[in-house]
Amino acid sequence: MPNSAPFFIRLQQCTRLTDPACDDVVVQLSFSALAHQSLPTFIAGQYVRLRLPKQPELQGSYFALASSPNDTTTYDFVIKAMHPLSEALVNLAVGEEVEIEGPMGKGFDLSEHQGKNIILMGVGTGIAPLRSVWLDLIQHREDYGSISIYAGFLSAMHHLLTDELRSLADHNIQVSISLATGHDDWQDPVGYVQHALAGNQPSPENTVVCLAGMNVMVDACTETLLDLGFNEQQILLNF
Repeated sequence: MPNSAPFFIRLQQCTRLTDPACDDVVVQLSFSALAHQSLPTFIAGQYVRLRLPKQPELQGSYFALASSPNDTTTYDFVIKAMHPLSEALVNLAVGEEVEIEGPMGKGFDLSEHQGKNIILMGVGTGIAPLRSVWLDLIQHREDYGSISIYAGFLSAMHHLLTDELRSLADHNIQVSISLATGHDDWQDPVGYVQHALAGNQPSPENTVVCLAGMNVMVDACTETLLDLGFNEQQILLNF
C-alpha cells in the first residue's frame, strides 16, 4: 500500500551521471527527510510520484527509488531530463522541496527467494530500481547465492554509476556492462544486454531475474531468458 498522504522531501545533493559532453542529462538526486521526520520504508524496486508545488502547471510523474530500502533518511533517484517535470527536477537547487506520494508498486521482493542465485538486468535509467535491489542485497549478501548484474547503456558517455558498479566486485557481485555503441578502448560487450546474457548462458536452476527498463527491453530480455530455459515465474518485474 502507498503512503496514505503526500509529504515533502528536500534536495540534498545533485550529481550529474552522464559525461558533461553528452547531450543527454542524467543526474542522481538525493533527497532528505524534513526536520523531525523519517521517510516511509519501501521494498527495493518500488516507485513514487513526484511533483513540484512551486510549478503546479507541471503534472506529477512516477520515478523509481534508487536508494537502499534500509535507509529511512534519504531517497535517491536517477532521472533523465526528457520532459518538463524531469527537466525541472534535474535543475532543482539544493534545499528546494518536492512533494512526494508513495512508495507504491510491488517492487522486487526477494525475501521469498533466499538461497537462490539472483540476476539483475536493466538499461539506462532502468538502473535506478536495480540500484535499490543491489544495495539491499549487499546488506544481506550471505542470504543469496551468486549475484550477477547485466547493465546496458547507449555509449560510454551514457554509462551511469560507473565507479559504484565497479566496486560491486568487492561484494562478490559480478557485473557485465554492455554499450550499444562501443569504441576502440572498450573491451566489454557491445550490443544489448540480452546479447551479453545469451553469450554467458547462465543456468536457470535455482535462479530468479529482476528486469527493469523500457517495455521493448523487457520483452527482448524475457524472450532470451525463456530461450535459455527460464520460466515466467523466475522473471520478476517491479510493476
